[in-house]
Amino acid sequence: QVQLVESGGGLVQAGGSLRLSCAASGSIFSITAMGWYRQAPGKQREWVATITRDGTTYYAGSVKGRFTISRDNGKNTVYLQMNSLKPEDTGIYYCSAARPLGTAWGQGTQVTVSS
Repeated sequence: QVQLVESGGGLVQAGGSLRLSCAASGSIFSITAMGWYRQAPGKQREWVATITRDGTTYYAGSVKGRFTISRDNGKNTVYLQMNSLKPEDTGIYYCSAARPLGTAWGQGTQVTVSS
């Protein structure tokens, strides 16, 4: 089992920044990649960014150049630095951990960007 706990969400004005954190615990040795997804009100959950075990990063086109995913292996934590935030970035942000037996999810953290 893998447990994921997100933190760092909040309310910010457009153009501002936030940093989300995701702390992993449990069977972390089984994780092959970690990522962030988000879900806006009334919309489906969408992928935002991924960081693989070897440190390769991938981003959705809508956030590329504004968001940065990183990790601290010593703290078993993945971060999402979000800059130049836009109102359309509003939503619940979920951390995910890909494993051979399936994906684990955190409980989510709310990000609200006001115009």
